[in-house]
Amino acid sequence: MWTKAGISSTSDSGPDDIVLRLTALGLLLRPMGPWEVRPIILAIAGMSLLLPRVLRASATWYALAGLVAVRIVVDWPLSDNHIYLLAYWCLALALALGTVNGQRILNTSSRLLIGLVFLMAVVWKVALSPDYLDGRFFRVTFITDERFATSALLFGGLTESQLDGNREYLWPLPDGAEILDGPALVEPHAFRIMVALLTWGGVIGEALIAATFLLSLAGWNLAVRHLLLLTFCAVTYALAPVAGFGWLLLTMGLVSCTKEQRLLRGAYISTWLLVLLYSEIPWAEVLKDWLRVV
Repeated sequence: MWTKAGISSTSDSGPDDIVLRLTALGLLLRPMGPWEVRPIILAIAGMSLLLPRVLRASATWYALAGLVAVRIVVDWPLSDNHIYLLAYWCLALALALGTVNGQRILNTSSRLLIGLVFLMAVVWKVALSPDYLDGRFFRVTFITDERFATSALLFGGLTESQLDGNREYLWPLPDGAEILDGPALVEPHAFRIMVALLTWGGVIGEALIAATFLLSLAGWNLAVRHLLLLTFCAVTYALAPVAGFGWLLLTMGLVSCTKEQRLLRGAYISTWLLVLLYSEIPWAEVLKDWLRVV
Protein backbone atom coordinates (compact mmCIF):
# COMPACT_ATOMS: atom_id res chain seq x y z
CA MET A 1 0.00 0.00 0.00
CA TRP A 2 2.77 2.41 0.96
CA THR A 3 5.21 2.14 -1.95
CA LYS A 4 7.74 4.43 -3.57
CA ALA A 5 5.02 5.46 -5.99
CA GLY A 6 3.23 7.15 -3.11
CA ILE A 7 6.15 9.43 -2.33
CA SER A 8 6.98 12.58 -4.27
CA SER A 9 10.38 12.32 -5.95
CA THR A 10 10.52 15.73 -7.58
CA SER A 11 12.52 18.79 -6.60
CA ASP A 12 9.35 20.08 -4.98
CA SER A 13 9.14 17.41 -2.30
CA GLY A 14 5.77 18.62 -1.08
CA PRO A 15 4.86 19.26 2.56
CA ASP A 16 7.60 19.77 5.12
CA ASP A 17 8.02 16.79 7.44
CA ILE A 18 7.18 18.92 10.49
CA VAL A 19 3.75 19.74 9.01
CA LEU A 20 3.03 16.05 8.44
CA ARG A 21 4.29 15.06 11.88
CA LEU A 22 2.25 17.70 13.70
CA THR A 23 -0.89 16.57 11.88
CA ALA A 24 -0.21 12.93 12.82
CA LEU A 25 0.60 13.93 16.40
CA GLY A 26 -2.72 15.75 16.69
CA LEU A 27 -4.51 12.56 15.60
CA LEU A 28 -2.70 10.58 18.29
CA LEU A 29 -3.33 13.11 21.06
CA ARG A 30 -7.03 13.41 20.27
CA PRO A 31 -8.28 9.91 19.28
CA MET A 32 -11.54 10.04 17.35
CA GLY A 33 -14.18 7.97 15.69
CA PRO A 34 -16.09 4.80 16.62
CA TRP A 35 -14.18 1.73 17.74
CA GLU A 36 -14.27 0.33 14.20
CA VAL A 37 -12.04 3.11 12.84
CA ARG A 38 -10.26 4.60 15.86
CA PRO A 39 -7.59 1.84 16.14
CA ILE A 40 -6.82 2.16 12.42
CA ILE A 41 -6.42 5.95 12.66
CA LEU A 42 -4.14 5.57 15.67
CA ALA A 43 -2.08 2.84 13.98
CA ILE A 44 -1.57 4.81 10.77
CA ALA A 45 -0.76 8.04 12.64
CA GLY A 46 1.69 6.16 14.87
CA MET A 47 3.42 4.46 11.95
CA SER A 48 3.72 7.77 10.13
CA LEU A 49 5.66 9.21 13.07
CA LEU A 50 7.97 6.20 13.23
CA LEU A 51 8.48 5.46 9.53
CA PRO A 52 9.45 8.26 7.09
CA ARG A 53 8.22 6.22 4.12
CA VAL A 54 4.73 6.03 5.63
CA LEU A 55 4.83 9.70 6.66
CA ARG A 56 5.47 10.89 3.10
CA ALA A 57 3.20 8.46 1.28
CA SER A 58 0.11 10.02 -0.27
CA ALA A 59 -1.71 6.74 0.44
CA THR A 60 -1.30 7.40 4.18
CA TRP A 61 -3.17 10.67 4.00
CA TYR A 62 -5.84 9.43 1.61
CA ALA A 63 -6.51 6.65 4.12
CA LEU A 64 -6.66 9.09 7.05
CA ALA A 65 -8.96 11.45 5.12
CA GLY A 66 -11.30 8.54 4.40
CA LEU A 67 -11.28 7.32 8.01
CA VAL A 68 -11.98 10.81 9.36
CA ALA A 69 -14.84 11.07 6.84
CA VAL A 70 -16.23 7.79 8.21
CA ARG A 71 -16.21 9.32 11.68
CA ILE A 72 -18.20 12.30 10.34
CA VAL A 73 -20.79 10.02 8.73
CA VAL A 74 -21.17 7.86 11.84
CA ASP A 75 -21.56 10.88 14.14
CA TRP A 76 -23.71 12.88 11.72
CA PRO A 77 -24.64 15.64 12.35
CA LEU A 78 -22.89 15.98 15.71
CA SER A 79 -19.19 15.98 14.74
CA ASP A 80 -17.17 18.96 15.93
CA ASN A 81 -16.55 21.64 13.30
CA HIS A 82 -12.83 21.02 13.11
CA ILE A 83 -13.32 17.35 12.25
CA TYR A 84 -14.67 18.43 8.86
CA LEU A 85 -11.62 20.68 8.46
CA LEU A 86 -9.36 17.78 9.44
CA ALA A 87 -10.80 15.60 6.68
CA TYR A 88 -10.19 18.36 4.11
CA TRP A 89 -6.68 18.87 5.45
CA CYS A 90 -5.72 15.19 5.23
CA LEU A 91 -7.02 15.17 1.67
CA ALA A 92 -4.97 18.30 0.87
CA LEU A 93 -1.84 16.61 2.22
CA ALA A 94 -2.52 13.50 0.14
CA LEU A 95 -2.96 15.56 -3.03
CA ALA A 96 0.17 17.61 -2.32
CA LEU A 97 2.29 14.51 -1.79
CA GLY A 98 1.08 12.99 -5.04
CA THR A 99 1.91 15.88 -7.39
CA VAL A 100 4.99 17.59 -8.76
CA ASN A 101 4.01 21.01 -7.36
CA GLY A 102 3.10 19.78 -3.92
CA GLN A 103 4.39 22.64 -1.78
CA ARG A 104 2.83 25.33 -3.96
CA ILE A 105 -0.50 23.51 -4.01
CA LEU A 106 -0.44 23.00 -0.24
CA ASN A 107 0.38 26.67 0.33
CA THR A 108 -2.74 27.61 -1.60
CA SER A 109 -4.87 24.92 0.06
CA SER A 110 -3.86 25.89 3.60
CA ARG A 111 -4.37 29.60 2.94
CA LEU A 112 -7.83 29.13 1.45
CA LEU A 113 -8.94 26.62 4.09
CA ILE A 114 -7.94 28.95 6.93
CA GLY A 115 -9.51 31.97 5.24
CA LEU A 116 -12.78 30.17 4.49
CA VAL A 117 -13.02 28.70 7.99
CA PHE A 118 -12.81 32.15 9.54
CA LEU A 119 -15.09 33.68 6.92
CA MET A 120 -17.77 31.08 7.66
CA ALA A 121 -17.30 31.70 11.38
CA VAL A 122 -17.95 35.41 10.87
CA VAL A 123 -21.01 34.74 8.70
CA TRP A 124 -22.40 32.41 11.36
CA LYS A 125 -21.84 34.93 14.15
CA VAL A 126 -23.04 38.04 12.33
CA ALA A 127 -25.80 36.81 10.02
CA LEU A 128 -27.05 33.43 11.22
CA SER A 129 -26.95 33.58 15.02
CA PRO A 130 -29.04 36.32 16.63
CA ASP A 131 -27.89 35.16 20.07
CA TYR A 132 -24.23 35.93 19.39
CA LEU A 133 -23.80 39.65 18.81
CA ASP A 134 -26.03 40.54 21.76
CA GLY A 135 -23.76 38.52 24.06
CA ARG A 136 -26.20 35.75 24.97
CA PHE A 137 -23.97 33.01 23.63
CA PHE A 138 -21.08 33.72 25.99
CA ARG A 139 -23.33 34.76 28.86
CA VAL A 140 -25.06 31.38 28.84
CA THR A 141 -21.96 29.35 27.96
CA PHE A 142 -19.85 30.68 30.83
CA ILE A 143 -22.67 29.96 33.27
CA THR A 144 -23.88 26.56 32.11
CA ASP A 145 -20.78 24.87 30.67
CA GLU A 146 -18.66 23.34 33.44
CA ARG A 147 -15.55 23.63 31.28
CA PHE A 148 -15.74 27.43 31.52
CA ALA A 149 -16.66 27.62 35.21
CA THR A 150 -13.16 28.50 36.44
CA SER A 151 -12.80 31.26 33.86
CA ALA A 152 -16.17 32.71 34.88
CA LEU A 153 -15.00 32.79 38.50
CA LEU A 154 -11.52 34.07 37.69
CA PHE A 155 -12.27 36.74 35.09
CA GLY A 156 -16.01 37.31 35.40
CA GLY A 157 -16.13 38.38 39.03
CA LEU A 158 -18.66 35.70 39.97
CA THR A 159 -18.56 33.76 43.22
CA GLU A 160 -19.24 30.04 43.34
CA SER A 161 -22.59 30.62 45.03
CA GLN A 162 -23.58 33.17 42.37
CA LEU A 163 -22.56 30.78 39.61
CA ASP A 164 -24.67 28.01 41.15
CA GLY A 165 -27.61 30.41 41.49
CA ASN A 166 -27.28 31.48 37.86
CA ARG A 167 -27.32 27.85 36.73
CA GLU A 168 -30.47 27.27 38.74
CA TYR A 169 -31.98 30.40 37.23
CA LEU A 170 -31.29 29.12 33.69
CA TRP A 171 -32.37 25.54 34.35
CA PRO A 172 -35.24 24.70 31.96
CA LEU A 173 -38.59 24.05 33.59
CA PRO A 174 -41.61 22.08 32.35
CA ASP A 175 -44.03 24.11 30.25
CA GLY A 176 -46.07 26.43 32.41
CA ALA A 177 -43.98 25.89 35.55
CA GLU A 178 -42.60 28.81 37.52
CA ILE A 179 -40.28 28.99 40.52
CA LEU A 180 -41.56 31.05 43.43
CA ASP A 181 -38.85 33.14 45.05
CA GLY A 182 -36.22 31.60 42.79
CA PRO A 183 -32.65 32.90 42.43
CA ALA A 184 -31.94 36.05 40.45
CA LEU A 185 -29.50 36.20 37.57
CA VAL A 186 -26.30 37.84 38.80
CA GLU A 187 -23.96 39.34 36.20
CA PRO A 188 -21.19 41.51 37.68
CA HIS A 189 -19.69 44.34 35.68
CA ALA A 190 -16.52 42.31 35.12
CA PHE A 191 -18.60 39.47 33.69
CA ARG A 192 -20.33 41.73 31.20
CA ILE A 193 -17.02 43.29 30.14
CA MET A 194 -15.54 39.81 29.62
CA VAL A 195 -18.54 38.79 27.52
CA ALA A 196 -18.35 41.97 25.41
CA LEU A 197 -14.61 41.55 24.80
CA LEU A 198 -14.99 37.92 23.76
CA THR A 199 -18.02 38.63 21.57
CA TRP A 200 -16.67 41.56 19.61
CA GLY A 201 -13.03 40.56 19.84
CA GLY A 202 -13.97 37.23 18.28
CA VAL A 203 -15.89 38.77 15.38
CA ILE A 204 -13.30 41.44 14.59
CA GLY A 205 -10.32 39.10 14.97
CA GLU A 206 -11.87 36.37 12.84
CA ALA A 207 -12.88 38.87 10.16
CA LEU A 208 -9.31 40.19 9.95
CA ILE A 209 -7.87 36.68 9.73
CA ALA A 210 -10.35 35.77 7.00
CA ALA A 211 -9.45 38.89 5.00
CA THR A 212 -5.68 38.50 5.31
CA PHE A 213 -5.72 34.83 4.33
CA LEU A 214 -8.16 35.16 1.44
CA LEU A 215 -6.43 38.18 -0.08
CA SER A 216 -3.13 37.80 -1.91
CA LEU A 217 -0.62 39.63 0.27
CA ALA A 218 3.09 40.33 0.11
CA GLY A 219 5.79 41.93 2.22
CA TRP A 220 4.93 43.09 5.72
CA ASN A 221 1.27 42.20 5.16
CA LEU A 222 2.25 38.54 5.38
CA ALA A 223 3.65 39.19 8.85
CA VAL A 224 0.28 40.65 9.87
CA ARG A 225 -1.45 37.49 8.61
CA HIS A 226 0.76 35.25 10.75
CA LEU A 227 0.60 37.55 13.78
CA LEU A 228 -3.21 37.52 13.73
CA LEU A 229 -3.43 33.73 13.52
CA LEU A 230 -0.80 33.14 16.22
CA THR A 231 -2.49 35.63 18.56
CA PHE A 232 -5.91 34.11 17.94
CA CYS A 233 -4.70 30.61 18.80
CA ALA A 234 -2.66 31.69 21.83
CA VAL A 235 -5.65 33.54 23.33
CA THR A 236 -8.65 31.50 22.19
CA TYR A 237 -7.42 28.05 23.16
CA ALA A 238 -6.45 29.21 26.62
CA LEU A 239 -10.21 29.19 27.25
CA ALA A 240 -11.77 27.03 24.51
CA PRO A 241 -11.37 23.30 25.29
CA VAL A 242 -10.78 22.25 21.68
CA ALA A 243 -7.02 21.90 21.41
CA GLY A 244 -7.39 19.82 18.24
CA PHE A 245 -8.81 22.82 16.41
CA GLY A 246 -5.93 25.03 17.53
CA TRP A 247 -3.31 22.46 16.51
CA LEU A 248 -4.90 22.11 13.10
CA LEU A 249 -4.97 25.86 12.43
CA LEU A 250 -1.38 26.28 13.59
CA THR A 251 -0.17 23.37 11.48
CA MET A 252 -1.90 24.83 8.44
CA GLY A 253 -0.41 28.26 9.15
CA LEU A 254 3.06 26.73 9.42
CA VAL A 255 2.83 25.50 5.82
CA SER A 256 3.53 28.93 4.34
CA CYS A 257 6.67 29.47 6.44
CA THR A 258 9.89 28.83 4.55
CA LYS A 259 12.79 27.02 6.17
CA GLU A 260 14.69 30.31 6.26
CA GLN A 261 11.97 31.88 8.44
CA ARG A 262 13.22 30.18 11.57
CA LEU A 263 11.77 32.70 14.00
CA LEU A 264 8.30 32.45 12.47
CA ARG A 265 8.45 28.65 12.32
CA GLY A 266 9.54 28.64 15.94
CA ALA A 267 6.59 30.86 16.86
CA TYR A 268 4.13 28.42 15.27
CA ILE A 269 5.70 25.39 16.93
CA SER A 270 5.88 27.16 20.30
CA THR A 271 2.23 28.16 20.08
CA TRP A 272 1.34 24.57 19.12
CA LEU A 273 3.06 23.40 22.31
CA LEU A 274 1.37 26.19 24.28
CA VAL A 275 -2.05 24.92 23.19
CA LEU A 276 -0.94 21.45 24.31
CA LEU A 277 -0.08 22.85 27.75
CA TYR A 278 -3.44 24.63 27.92
CA SER A 279 -5.18 21.32 27.32
CA GLU A 280 -3.19 19.31 29.86
CA ILE A 281 -2.64 21.80 32.69
CA PRO A 282 -5.61 23.38 34.51
CA TRP A 283 -3.89 26.74 34.48
CA ALA A 284 -7.01 28.75 35.31
CA GLU A 285 -7.74 26.56 38.33
CA VAL A 286 -4.12 26.85 39.49
CA LEU A 287 -4.22 30.63 39.09
CA LYS A 288 -7.53 30.86 40.93
CA ASP A 289 -6.20 28.82 43.86
CA TRP A 290 -3.00 30.88 43.92
CA LEU A 291 -4.93 34.15 44.01
CA ARG A 292 -7.11 32.75 46.80
CA VAL A 293 -4.01 31.98 48.87
CA VAL A 294 -2.41 35.35 48.17
